[in-house]
Amino acid sequence: MKKLKYLKNLGTTIFVFMCTANLNSCVGVVVGSAVDTALEVAKVPFKVAETAAEIVIPDKEDD
Repeated sequence: MKKLKYLKNLGTTIFVFMCTANLNSCVGVVVGSAVDTALEVAKVPFKVAETAAEIVIPDKEDD
């Protein structure tokens, strides 16, 4: 009877560990995607400003 209780506790511990490991990897993927999206959104104003500057400031190659 004592051995059965030990195996039940061991099984529960392994189950909790596996759930935690799986959840950790999912959270990592979500956070990574959010960071990548935030970086791309932050780059947009600089790309727009660069394009506007290229339109306004003529190239010196035209000389």
